[in-house]
Amino acid sequence: MRAPFGKPPTWFWIVSVVFLLWACVGLFAFYSQVFDAAAIAALDPYDRHMLTSMPVWLKAVYGTATVAAALGGVLLLARSALARLVYLVSLVSIIVQFGYTLGATDLIAVKGFVVAAGFPIFIIVMGVVQLWFARLATGRGWLR
Repeated sequence: MRAPFGKPPTWFWIVSVVFLLWACVGLFAFYSQVFDAAAIAALDPYDRHMLTSMPVWLKAVYGTATVAAALGGVLLLARSALARLVYLVSLVSIIVQFGYTLGATDLIAVKGFVVAAGFPIFIIVMGVVQLWFARLATGRGWLR
């Protein structure tokens, strides 16, 4: 049962802005890795091959993850309970994206587990935290 709608504390706004800024970093990374030919050309040959051979469906999943995270941040700031669903979509997309990248390619064999999986694990943890936070905010009545 949802708590009655209430005014969120200052830290809610701070966390929401941080989540939105984090999502903007993700949007920039997506754009650079999928659409910016100069950025792709500057990569080492292996990384360039990984990005240029990425299946179209995986690019769509990557885009979904980043756009949903940004929309989730906007929805938090708008105090909309839809943030919870949108963060869930982002998290599922993140898991699919990195599940494929780490499990169906030779990335770990080439780069090693720590280099290949370290940042993706952090991104997954951030997705879990964002979803948890949206659920917490909904439960406390800060989101409508």
